Amino acid sequence: MEYRIATIIQKHDIILFDAICVICNGWAKFLIKHDQKLKFKLVSAQSALGEQILQYYAMSTTHYTTMIVILNGQLYTESTVLLKVMQHLGLPFSLMNAGYLIPRPIRDFLYRCVALNRYQLFGQTNACLLPSAENKRHFLEHVLGDV
Repeated sequence: MEYRIATIIQKHDIILFDAICVICNGWAKFLIKHDQKLKFKLVSAQSALGEQILQYYAMSTTHYTTMIVILNGQLYTESTVLLKVMQHLGLPFSLMNAGYLIPRPIRDFLYRCVALNRYQLFGQTNACLLPSAENKRHFLEHVLGDV
């Protein structure tokens, strides 16, 4: 299915995650639990929509090195993803804004150390996080009405 990515990214705040990464799936489950206001919509990097978003931003569709958050059409990567998302979840999570005190090159270096070794550190999953009746409203494909 072909999506109008430019329109979608202006209408929705999106978190793109690696669906086979154990830690990324844990992050998505965390968001499902704590994003009570449905601020963010989840998209698997491996989905058709995820691939189109990656292509739109000229990023690899086969080698995922960072989670992505798109807020008002603006792309954020690496350590900034965590900080941007946490500030929108409210207290106590927004207290992580103190992370901005750490210079971005240091934050991003630490992020990359984990991200580039995540499969070795945490493993991979064969069971992708699938939308259920209870959590489907967190997934952008369901909001768009395609699944």
